[in-house]
Amino acid sequence: MNSIPILAGALVIGAYLLGSVSSAIIVCRAMGLPDPRTQGSNNPGATNVLRIGGARAKPAAAITLAGDMLKGLLPMLVAHAVGAEPLTLALVGIAAFVGHLFPVFFGFRGGKGVATAMGVQFGLYWPIGAATAAVWLFVAKVLKISSISALLSMALAPVFVWFFWPDPKLIGMQIVITGLLFLRHRENIRRLIRGDEAAIGTAEEPGTEAQAARD
Repeated sequence: MNSIPILAGALVIGAYLLGSVSSAIIVCRAMGLPDPRTQGSNNPGATNVLRIGGARAKPAAAITLAGDMLKGLLPMLVAHAVGAEPLTLALVGIAAFVGHLFPVFFGFRGGKGVATAMGVQFGLYWPIGAATAAVWLFVAKVLKISSISALLSMALAPVFVWFFWPDPKLIGMQIVITGLLFLRHRENIRRLIRGDEAAIGTAEEPGTEAQAARD
């Protein structure tokens, strides 16, 4: 890959463009649901789709979640298939994640990125994704607050990358993704500090950012 910079650049641009395809908005339009940017928490992610979807909430949210994960997974798999070296893999992963957060096709108003980040991790090396997902599920089961699940699992993700694939570029990729994810969860962090963060399955106040890790 070092000898084909044009291919590396195409992979990075392609990852960003795919990440910019908002699964939540497309699913809601296709299923006749409200725009997730204007209803519920105003966040285009799977949990807000679940919140506003009515009778079709569960299938709509499941499709959104799968789409968000695929946006991270597919670019990494393509990069692996063409023999990308770690720097290119790192840039592709960051590009897909940033595309979800700041989608060029939807006014740069994206979701919080946990599902896409996990897709990147599974695409990089599946045990990394599995370890992160296991932490998310365990914390969610015990504490029943999905924002804590998201924050703790992503805080540990750089450690998992270091353990399974200790390349500085890939560790740096995950640190960048984790840092951006924490920034996107800043309202959740404030509510956690105040002690009024909503538990999984309870409604939030309209207009606040979604607290769910799957967004």
